[in-house]
Amino acid sequence: MNSIVSLLLVLLLVVQLNASSSYPEHDHDRHDEETDESWEGATTLTLTLPTISDDLPFGEFLSNSYYHKSCPDLEGIISRKVKQWLKEDYSLAAAVMRLHFHDCAIRGCDASILLNHEGSEREGKASKTLRGFEVIDDIKAEVEKKCPKTVSCADILTAAARDATVQVGGPYWAVPYGRKDGKVSIAKETEIVPMGHEDITSLLEIFQSQGLNVVDLVVLSGAHTIGRSSCESVQHRLFNFSGTGKPDPSLDAQYLSYLERKCRWASDYADLDAVTPHKFDTAYYMNLQKNMGLLSTDQMLYSDPRTKSLVSAFASQPSVFHYQFGISMAKLGNVQVLTGQNEGEIRTNCNFVNSY
Repeated sequence: MNSIVSLLLVLLLVVQLNASSSYPEHDHDRHDEETDESWEGATTLTLTLPTISDDLPFGEFLSNSYYHKSCPDLEGIISRKVKQWLKEDYSLAAAVMRLHFHDCAIRGCDASILLNHEGSEREGKASKTLRGFEVIDDIKAEVEKKCPKTVSCADILTAAARDATVQVGGPYWAVPYGRKDGKVSIAKETEIVPMGHEDITSLLEIFQSQGLNVVDLVVLSGAHTIGRSSCESVQHRLFNFSGTGKPDPSLDAQYLSYLERKCRWASDYADLDAVTPHKFDTAYYMNLQKNMGLLSTDQMLYSDPRTKSLVSAFASQPSVFHYQFGISMAKLGNVQVLTGQNEGEIRTNCNFVNSY
């Protein structure tokens, strides 16, 4: 584990040396306002976006230039649409990122999570709080007007997750294209998606089965710097931890009091980062150091020796977190993609397989 942290510190030096390099030409809307529900005593971090190299681990048959001729304004369409939706509802940024993760966790990044039929992944227990489908549908409709039967829903979802990250202050990374859309979507298969109750060993096994590693686990968990969770996923820690009828003793006392008021009902929601819920920063990791992780799977990242040093590294080095987040998201977007001539299809409507 020390060797992993050393590698991250080397990456930090690379990021700092490249800090003066040009950044991608995207608007980075900041959402600095706090809500009444935010944890008191919030601290603000000043972040610098690193330059993410184009030399990222792309899938074997994916390409940055895949749509350059067939749909040259694709990235512009996706970026503009994501920006419009987030202006209406900031919380959709985390929703689209989560939608992308759920998609890639099951059968790879093939947009199977978007299929809307009886018994599809959207009806699985792990999917019941998923949101953001309307964002992808809107983007797809616009893309079909400009480039009919050309761009896959899987590519749109992957790029939309990237643009949602950028819009809330996260890093930019190059998205290669050429994914096909899957034709199979089964609700029962969503049982493999983490639900917030697993131990670190189980999470590592899930990630490793997708070609991801312990660094990817910790850094992608950092997406919880924004977004929220249903109180149903937390109440066992507040009122009946391990069947004791008492709260989880590891929770910070003041944070516990806050959550007990916030999560009286299972249908309510709580911010995953109670300090700066509207900022893409490293407060999530600092919260874990203070026993203020909302989900038990979050807090375990700091209590487990396999991941604790990585949490500390990301908490103290925002540049490392930003840099590695882009790399890990690029890896996630390339999980088990369909690219072969006889694999998948290009859906004309993301909700349904083609009828022709």
